[in-house]
Amino acid sequence: MIAGLAVATFATRLLGFLAGDRLRQSRFAFVLDDLPGLIVVALVATSLAGTEATTWIAAALAVAIAWVSNNVVVTMGGGLAAYVALALLIG
Repeated sequence: MIAGLAVATFATRLLGFLAGDRLRQSRFAFVLDDLPGLIVVALVATSLAGTEATTWIAAALAVAIAWVSNNVVVTMGGGLAAYVALALLIG
């Protein structure tokens, strides 16, 4: 069982390594530059699903801050401050 899992893990990593090399040489290589941002957007979008309006408004304010400041730390601080302020005001 352990040997089978070790082979499966190695095969998964080898496949990713080989596919990564092929992707870097393909016409879709430009996607790799934007991939970290796309992953963050996907994580945030799934965490916003089913939440209350306060969270959506704070997220929209964080997007506006990100657009203006282009700074991750300022965006995170501003989004958190917006969420706390809205939670205190709206309750």
